[in-house]
Amino acid sequence: MPEATTQSPAHAVIIGGGPAGLMAAEVLALGGVKVELFDGMPSVGRKFLLAGVGGMNITHAEPQAAFVQRYAARRQQLQPLLQNFGAEQLRQWVHGLGIDTFVGSSGRVFPADMKAAPLLRAWLKRLRELGVQIHTRHRWLGWHADGSLRIASPAGEQSVSADALLLALGGGSWARLGSDGAWVPLLEQRGVALTALQPSNCGFDVAGWSPLFAEKFAGAPVKSAALSTAGSAPRLGEFVITASGVEGSLVYALSASIREQINTRGSARVPIDLLPHKSAVQIEQLLRKPRGSKSMSNHLRSQLGIDGVRAGLLRELTTIDVWADPAQLAAAIKALPLQLVKPRPVDEAISTAGGVPFEALDQRLMLQQLPGVFCAGEMLDWEAPTGGYLLTACFSSGRMAAQGMLEWLRRAGAAGQGSV
Repeated sequence: MPEATTQSPAHAVIIGGGPAGLMAAEVLALGGVKVELFDGMPSVGRKFLLAGVGGMNITHAEPQAAFVQRYAARRQQLQPLLQNFGAEQLRQWVHGLGIDTFVGSSGRVFPADMKAAPLLRAWLKRLRELGVQIHTRHRWLGWHADGSLRIASPAGEQSVSADALLLALGGGSWARLGSDGAWVPLLEQRGVALTALQPSNCGFDVAGWSPLFAEKFAGAPVKSAALSTAGSAPRLGEFVITASGVEGSLVYALSASIREQINTRGSARVPIDLLPHKSAVQIEQLLRKPRGSKSMSNHLRSQLGIDGVRAGLLRELTTIDVWADPAQLAAAIKALPLQLVKPRPVDEAISTAGGVPFEALDQRLMLQQLPGVFCAGEMLDWEAPTGGYLLTACFSSGRMAAQGMLEWLRRAGAAGQGSV
């Protein structure tokens, strides 16, 4: 590969046209680097556009200290990235594209029109004006023996050389949008130790609903309920019954904890509180009211408002003797024993955990095993709940990696080193 010289701009290649890759392209181009971005799909930002369906939640407006905590086990590694380019900087960047934002009642931040497409169009226009070359339907296949990149294109396989390389290939979810995890063996072949990709923000299966329950309630939302896992406070929200288990925002918020319990113990117990705003004592008192000739189902409906899918869950997850004892039934309503046995497949998940561990990277997200090769976005080993946290970390890691690449290129040029 040619050396970067003072006579011609350094050449950086980015593999992956999601938020991390596009943000890196912008930073590199502004730094005077020639940038080529390759993506295997017919257009870039496809998963980004999907995330905008129903409202483009770009980030979250909560205080920085609370924001960082959302990254749980990887908060220490992500903190410097978010300090460098966090939620407020991201909002200002969006404003710089000519798009206003607003903060919703839950603290989530959205573009004024709630849409992702106008933001992406404005962004791509900026990148074109900066000279970024975007090659779609170009899939990275790894490296040649001489270190050049193997790129499959509609015209056949190409060899591409670069002074610095960024991999921003996403995790393993939504393969039809380009994030298929095909990069895993390519990095392993180069000696990079990876953490196995696992589903995150995903649904889970039960051992098996009864056929009657599954047929009647699959797709039904369970509203105003609370779920909890071992060692965590109950979380209030909504989830959905599926033919094989449960999914939805409340389940996604607890998915990391549920998944790790399953990995460790083989299953996870997730108690459901069907009436989080009433105590067990209050519920029992209402259940003990005379019901005359009314069935217990009608009594539950009239006294507690429990009917439909919530009554179905209560029948599905308890025994008949519980229904005969108001104390036991009240306890079950407050902690219905839901047992989850496995997460849904990675490709169904909103995002993934696992990937390139931070221990394999330096502070600027360069692979220690492969100098001049950087990684960013969801292919790094971190996870976060939905609500703008996923996108923010992708943007911030792309920016940090690009800044690292600029430093690398300056040092490599000064030392007269060759390219990656």
